[in-house]
Amino acid sequence: MAFAYMPCSVAMTLPCCQEQIVPLPAFLRAWTVESKRLGKLLRNNKQQLNEYKLGSRVEICIEPLQKEENLGPHELLLRVQMGIPGQRDYYCSTDLVWDISKECTTWALRQRVASHYCLPVDKIEIAKYFPEKFEWLPISSWTQQISKRKRKKKQESLQSAPYHLKDGDIIGVKNLLLDDTKDFSTVRDDVGKEKQRQLALEKKKSRQAERLQNYILSEEKVNVKHRKPEVALSINVGVFR
Repeated sequence: MAFAYMPCSVAMTLPCCQEQIVPLPAFLRAWTVESKRLGKLLRNNKQQLNEYKLGSRVEICIEPLQKEENLGPHELLLRVQMGIPGQRDYYCSTDLVWDISKECTTWALRQRVASHYCLPVDKIEIAKYFPEKFEWLPISSWTQQISKRKRKKKQESLQSAPYHLKDGDIIGVKNLLLDDTKDFSTVRDDVGKEKQRQLALEKKKSRQAERLQNYILSEEKVNVKHRKPEVALSINVGVFR
């Protein structure tokens, strides 16, 4: 890392930010980049980069904002996108800031998303997207039938398995008033999964070919090892008169 200052403050000095006229560091978000995707959100503009312990070759992505933002330590930033009724696609995603200081449960998230879209809680379905697998994991609504006391006791945090909810996660939303389809997948997901399947098949064939080649080489070595050494052959021809 060539510098050890606040990421957004440093970004203010970059030509791209000067061209866009960014008034304050609070109008920028700083993310780490992991495997060509957004990773950790560097949310504290007062914290120096060396305090994040990011390593020496980390990449940082700067996201410009339309309004000032100062996320607290207990606020989770999610990308929510509403499904287009009758289509396997979504409208553009919007940012959703969710306060998880009291609880980070399925019920609490459903309430927050429903409030964001001004919909009844029981008229939405939500799912988390895993882009590396092109898969959607529905966030169950079974807690609607459980009393508040039991819900607090039984519900586990969405930040733990299997959801591992974190900043930047994509949450798909279905409006059951207009679309009762429970399938969150898109055509892009189908294409992505097919590419992954083809890639896995090619890797499997490559491994099989490599094992076959290694087997042939090992057999050749064994045959050479057990082959008897050649002995000179002498032939005596008698003289018959």
